[in-house]
Amino acid sequence: MKSKLVVRMAELVIDPNQLEAYRAHLAEEIEASVALEEGVLSLNAVSIKDSPHRIRILEVYASKEAYEAHLQTPHFLKYKGETATMVKSITLVDAEPIIMRGKP
Repeated sequence: MKSKLVVRMAELVIDPNQLEAYRAHLAEEIEASVALEEGVLSLNAVSIKDSPHRIRILEVYASKEAYEAHLQTPHFLKYKGETATMVKSITLVDAEPIIMRGKP
């Protein structure tokens, strides 16, 4: 039986005075997660045009177990600790995939 994908969107508001530092931490965390975790299928971060401090992250995991394992990794815990004062709000939205395609 194939595991069900976990797809979620994280909607973040970042302190504009710390945006550059936040983006560096986010890039480091995403790179490590995709490279080191088999269950992390994709992590894509974008900012809202004209509001660069409003960040959206589309997260795709192979399963609930992969998502839960991701939350315990050293690189994710480091990211959470280093950005705790930078993130002014976060909303996590669970999503159901309709169609997801990409090119390598």
